[in-house]
Amino acid sequence: MSSLNLPPLPPMGGETTGRNVVDVITEEHRELLELCDRLVADPEDKRLAGVVIAELSRHLSAEEQYLYPAVRRTVPGGDELADRELAEDRQLLVTLQQLQKTPAAERARHTAAVAEAVRRHVDADAEELLPVLVQMVPIEDLIRVGNRFETAEEAAPTRPHPSTPSTPPWNKVVDPAVAVLDKLRDAVTGRTTYSKDL
Repeated sequence: MSSLNLPPLPPMGGETTGRNVVDVITEEHRELLELCDRLVADPEDKRLAGVVIAELSRHLSAEEQYLYPAVRRTVPGGDELADRELAEDRQLLVTLQQLQKTPAAERARHTAAVAEAVRRHVDADAEELLPVLVQMVPIEDLIRVGNRFETAEEAAPTRPHPSTPSTPPWNKVVDPAVAVLDKLRDAVTGRTTYSKDL
């Protein structure tokens, strides 16, 4: 049985391979930092700002649903680590909300605040959470969490919602429901939400 209480992977024959949660998050962090750098260089680009907000909203939702519960379950002192990260993520969501509503004259300051918060988030995950997960969790479980993480992102909100639940089970129910409304708004307004569409 999985140390994370996840069902087994389907039989694959041979060695387990695939993208594990650490690979997925590390790649996304790199992409998020690049997007933030682009936004800081051009804070007036509303389309880019919308993509940064959407990509971060999806990413944080998936971390709340799968990364932090894995940390709580397997890492000594994981509850404290996860609680700290959740508090910082909530503040990042508030900052993203402010960016959405910021008048053009103040946009540069808010984009810089978002970029700095993303750097802190990436550094905390890279220095504390991800290395200890690699040490404490079998690769098969990391792959399972990676699969669920990527699936959760597709059903995640594209706008920041700092007042929604941030821990299971409620975030796994509320986030997809809120995401339906976000995606409907995105479709009606023609908002770009993926970096590949920039």
